[in-house]
Amino acid sequence: MPQELFVNKDEIDVNNIEVDIEGIRAVNPHRYEMEQLNGIIRFDPENKIIVGYKDVKGDEFWVRGHIPGRPLFPGVLMMEAAAQLCTYYYKRVIQDDRFLGFGGLDKVKFRGKVSPGDRLIIVAKNKELRARRAIFDTQGIVNGKLVFEGVIIGMVV
Repeated sequence: MPQELFVNKDEIDVNNIEVDIEGIRAVNPHRYEMEQLNGIIRFDPENKIIVGYKDVKGDEFWVRGHIPGRPLFPGVLMMEAAAQLCTYYYKRVIQDDRFLGFGGLDKVKFRGKVSPGDRLIIVAKNKELRARRAIFDTQGIVNGKLVFEGVIIGMVV
């Protein structure tokens, strides 16, 4: 049974972008094919929430081979997009320039498909934030429906 959404989906205003791609690049090191975030809609450390999005496009590197004729955004890239959102949160709150890499994933479930043309809304809720480790509950939403959920553990590398 999927859990409740961390934010009210009706309160996600995709037209009100708090941080654009250049703002994300100023904090996160990811570039080129590995850049998996397009913007941040809500950065709310007081409530331990961050909401971002990825516009899934038909010309991305994975489309041709995953799955030919019916491309599906790979789950591993959904988790990468969520991890990049968590990295942004960590670096802004902790004010640390060190790289926050994957320390682990837990309780990941994929509950729907994401295809080219979709806007994947990603929500991360911070559970633990330390100088060397961060833990987030994450969710992905497409068209108001939960498409993934999971726990991301970030470790300073």
